[in-house]
Amino acid sequence: MTEDDGVARPRPAATVMLLRPAAGSDAGRAERPMEVLLMRRVPTMGFAPGAYVFPGGRVDERDADGDLPWTGPSPEEWAGILGTDVARARALVCAAVRETFEETGVLLASEPERAGVEAITLDTATDDWERDRLGLIDHTHSFTEVLRRRGLVLRSEWLRAWSRWITPSNQPRRFDTWFFTAELPPGQAARDVGGEADLTRWTDPSVVAEEWGAGRMPMLPPTVIACAQLADRRTLQGVREARRDIVPLEPDVREIGGQLRVVAPDGSDFPLPGPGAGQ
Repeated sequence: MTEDDGVARPRPAATVMLLRPAAGSDAGRAERPMEVLLMRRVPTMGFAPGAYVFPGGRVDERDADGDLPWTGPSPEEWAGILGTDVARARALVCAAVRETFEETGVLLASEPERAGVEAITLDTATDDWERDRLGLIDHTHSFTEVLRRRGLVLRSEWLRAWSRWITPSNQPRRFDTWFFTAELPPGQAARDVGGEADLTRWTDPSVVAEEWGAGRMPMLPPTVIACAQLADRRTLQGVREARRDIVPLEPDVREIGGQLRVVAPDGSDFPLPGPGAGQ
């Protein structure tokens, strides 16, 4: 697809469904009901204003940096999982971790000698970490520079590929987005850092469909569907055990009953979020 044929080229992007165990249960961390982090985009955003989304964004050219300190599956392994080339796979994993940190303050990284997400504690709420977060946003420095200076490695093993969605071809802004899941590392907390979102909330994924249907949580179809899939898995352990085939899915936009609606591959249809949604 090219701009020349009147169809916008989809830009590669990554988004992370950040998960944590719900409180109020005596079960172990992995066996408790879970919550997912959702953010409401400010109404002035050019894409999906007012919609609830997962943290994420488009790939930056520096995300493909081969010097990025890294553990877990290699970029070559991720290429096979994500169905893309090695450079794109490296960039997608980096973008997923970088964007999550930029938008929530949660960092999926640690010192190299530490092992296991449940053993990691990293305080990213300090003033010096905040300077690094803002520096990533304004491109003062790259993610590779931040991690190397702090002696940290990106933990690609903390990510799990979930799905891939492409914005319909009749939309002016299009993204080819890979969805990942990741568990909130113990000792870290998601922060409402402003910018692209005006609200951040941990949500039981099983209530999202009802909230969306009642008009209280407008969101794009991939987000609704992903939350329903998480609800089916019920727990962190259920997500860990899920078997996912990553294939590109492109919903269709049609006028139904005088309203533009997005039709998902399974035939279900959803209203298209627009200006003022969720206000």
